[in-house]
Amino acid sequence: MVQMVSFSTSTSHAHPPSSAYNRRPAERKVAVRCVSFSPREPKHTSNDSSLALRETRQRKWVKSTEEAKERYSKEIQDEVNSKIASRKAISIILRREATKAIIEKKKGPTNSKKLLPRTVLEALHERITALRWESALQVFELLREQLWYKPNVGIYVKLIVMLGKCKQPEKAHQLFQEMIGEGCVVNHEVYTALLSAYSRSGRFDDAFTLLELMKSSHNCQPDVHTYSILIKSFLQVFAFDKVQALLSDMRRQGIRPNTITYNTLIDAYGKAKMFVEMESTLIQMLGEDDCKPDSWTMNSTLRAFGGNGQIEMMENCYEKFQSSGIEPNIRTFNILLDSYGKTGNYKKMSAVMEFMQKYHYSWTIVTYNVVIDAFGRAGDLKQMEYLFRLMQSERIKPSCVTLCSLVRAYGRAGKADKIGGVLRFIENSDVRLDLVFFNCLVDAYGRMEKFAEMKGVLELMEKKGVKPDKITYRTMVKAYRISGMTSHVKELDGVVESIGEAQVVLKKPDF
Repeated sequence: MVQMVSFSTSTSHAHPPSSAYNRRPAERKVAVRCVSFSPREPKHTSNDSSLALRETRQRKWVKSTEEAKERYSKEIQDEVNSKIASRKAISIILRREATKAIIEKKKGPTNSKKLLPRTVLEALHERITALRWESALQVFELLREQLWYKPNVGIYVKLIVMLGKCKQPEKAHQLFQEMIGEGCVVNHEVYTALLSAYSRSGRFDDAFTLLELMKSSHNCQPDVHTYSILIKSFLQVFAFDKVQALLSDMRRQGIRPNTITYNTLIDAYGKAKMFVEMESTLIQMLGEDDCKPDSWTMNSTLRAFGGNGQIEMMENCYEKFQSSGIEPNIRTFNILLDSYGKTGNYKKMSAVMEFMQKYHYSWTIVTYNVVIDAFGRAGDLKQMEYLFRLMQSERIKPSCVTLCSLVRAYGRAGKADKIGGVLRFIENSDVRLDLVFFNCLVDAYGRMEKFAEMKGVLELMEKKGVKPDKITYRTMVKAYRISGMTSHVKELDGVVESIGEAQVVLKKPDF
């Protein structure tokens, strides 16, 4: 028996173990039992240690068996739960799709008062964000019809702010009255939202009346945000005297301007080329302990000097802001590129582009529009076209500003065929054309004395639903006059006088 179960590597045995074929049946049976993987151990044992070892092994086997059973049971339960969750998810998706269909139709079946809260609120938020005020109010009415609806001041504030941005002060006031009718408590935020709606539409008397009402109340006192909104509205209409009156009123109320207030003033003074007032405001800002300049302050200052061609002053300010710890952002570089491009400093513009590439600043549509326009002004059509292709390869959709730059550049270079390529590109895209683009197109064809194509732009405008303005016809008159076509000039002179003043203003890039 000892010889059969011995697998010792000891060198004391001179001969290898005997062959298994010579072993007796009883011995084979014992050998098999010794290497068996059964959890049962032999009843007889040589000592206590071997018994303890077998008991330990048995406990481990029982434990592993129980764990395996638990895992299997858990897997079965998870599978069941997954199927249930899947059915619930499908049900929720179907209900949400049905809710969306009801919202889009604005009129639903009899169960339209039991729509999913999340879907209705998401639809309302989307319309508010997109400033689709008519559709937003319709969804809000649907929201108020729901059985689970409870008046919420926050939703009213968002709607009133949206209506203010859309220049709908009457609708904002109506919503304000409805909110009071539903029992909502009017707070400082609601008053500020309504005041913003009035001031954005130029209804300053109503805004001041509301401001006085807030000052006389106990729980709705105006704060720096309220005054900053009014200041910004007055700055947009260049009522600088009213702004100073508001700043004095703030000091009387014990309200100190914050960074947003100062940035609004600096930006407005810079756009109005009031550099003395801008620098004075910046000095006041630097004198405040808890009101430090930020990247917006830097960008407003750089844009003011750079846009006015004061490149050296712009660069000095840039260095000072950087030395004070204010880091540039993509808007900063767009301003630098635009300033250098418009003043013909193409070497410095290229240096900024290389810096952006080196430090991985991703270009935006504004960046592309600025550099495309700059190279177009310089007559470098090859570089301009390369950037236009690069823009598309980066999946950045060209805008009307981009196309205007291309048309202007091709018009100066006398490339009528290239302008035709731009028009073909437009046919295969969904770019929404505006009056500025068509005026650029008229000017480009007029420069090249392509009078048939220039006249055809009017037909294209009619097709696109865009009406010509005085600039359109004056551009045509200029082209005819340069070429000595007096009969056409006389014909259009009467048309120009019959048209009202142009209402469209070319928007600057949003840095």
